[in-house]
Amino acid sequence: RLIRSLPAFSRFIPYIMPTRNDATNLYEESMEVSDVDRRLRRLRVEGYKGIGILHFMIAAYIRLVSMLPGLNRFVVGRRIYAANDIVVVMTVKRSLAIDATETTIKVHFDPTDTIFDVYRKLNEKIDEIKASDEHNNTEDVAEALSRLPRIILRLAIRILRMMDYFGWIPESLTEASPFHGSMIITDLGSLRIKPVYHHIYNFGTLPVFIAFGAKHHVYELDRHGNMVDKKYVDCKFSLDERTVDGHYYAQAFQAWRYIFQHPEILEQSPTRVVDDIY
Repeated sequence: RLIRSLPAFSRFIPYIMPTRNDATNLYEESMEVSDVDRRLRRLRVEGYKGIGILHFMIAAYIRLVSMLPGLNRFVVGRRIYAANDIVVVMTVKRSLAIDATETTIKVHFDPTDTIFDVYRKLNEKIDEIKASDEHNNTEDVAEALSRLPRIILRLAIRILRMMDYFGWIPESLTEASPFHGSMIITDLGSLRIKPVYHHIYNFGTLPVFIAFGAKHHVYELDRHGNMVDKKYVDCKFSLDERTVDGHYYAQAFQAWRYIFQHPEILEQSPTRVVDDIY
């Protein structure tokens, strides 16, 4: 839905920065995950096979949106909208073989979802993709478009961009599109490399790209002067600054750090969900 009560300056900014690449802010945070790792190990012992940092990251982001709903806004047609639900996009390889095919999945979440809901919904989608050699909706649309002659394909993309600008793309196509959602995330730790600052796409609605790397050990002195071994995960964020201001993002990252320090809160639904402004 269109947000109508924003200050005039906020409504004016998308005309100065019409594309997401114009408005991208880059942010880096190294998260201490020793407590998170212990919590996840306990959950795996309790039967949540394969639950890991990816599930935790998504659950943490969902909890942020429940507290700070402005994170779930997007800009289209130089207007700022609030999304109706939380849609996480990610790329999945059907196996770790170098020639294995990859596809994009989209998972819908509610602000009240816990890490257990994330585990169930995400794993269902991933298992469905890995168990099938058939194309999903995203691949079917891409396959159909790629068969067009180049000049026709360029015209089709221009028409799609115009339809996207005015919000005319049918829901069946936006559901298949990897460029429409609340957030896109990539787990580069599974590839054993450091995270990258990934661009966000000018087409579609995605305002946030999160990349995180592999866990690594850091030896630090505690307050008593003892050497302790801590685990960290490096995260990099690409953010559309037109949706909310810097102070809002600062609050979000403070809450993000708090969640990592208290991972148990993601095992319960939030007591209150904040609605976005109108």
